[in-house]
Amino acid sequence: MFDPHALLLFVIAGLVLNFTPGPDLLYITARSLGQGWRAGAASSLGIAAGCLVHTAAAALGISVLLAASPLAYDAVRLAGAAYLVFLGVQALRRRAAPGTVAELPPDSPRRVFWQGFTTNVLNPKVALFFLAFLPQFADPARGAFALQVLVLGLIFIANGLWVCLLVARSAAAMADWARRKAGAMTWIQRGSGALLVGLGLHLAVNGRQA
Repeated sequence: MFDPHALLLFVIAGLVLNFTPGPDLLYITARSLGQGWRAGAASSLGIAAGCLVHTAAAALGISVLLAASPLAYDAVRLAGAAYLVFLGVQALRRRAAPGTVAELPPDSPRRVFWQGFTTNVLNPKVALFFLAFLPQFADPARGAFALQVLVLGLIFIANGLWVCLLVARSAAAMADWARRKAGAMTWIQRGSGALLVGLGLHLAVNGRQA
């Protein structure tokens, strides 16, 4: 179903992006710091469940668009590549601030799960990211397009979940490190920004032959 080179690029890019400090990881770190491993795991599962919604929406929306107009699909694909470049430039320009991780007041694991789910589902930036990222690695000529996007989304979510659980397990140490090493966090952020810029340009130029 997938071109091996494109799939490998997708997995590598996805892992790098999952390891990049961002709102989801900061939320998981804060929950784990305040309540321990169970709360961190619950928040991780909630965020992963939210990503399932974004994956389904991307698969359905782009599939409908592809069926209606292949030209419009190509326009959306190029717009998605441009959006990845835009996110990369933002990450390159933004500086990580010290003390961005703070403990959150305790709550039940169920509420922590639903908070993670809700904040993820209602975040328009996450929706745009899935819409821009997943379809770049799916090729209508290789079979059911919606199924390809769903599989890619599940791979991305599975990789992201174990990253989130790893962060939850070591949250206290990571939070302390983040407070003391804002400069290092900035360079991690810039590295991911450079990846996004390069990936977006590569996909825009090479299309589905990534």
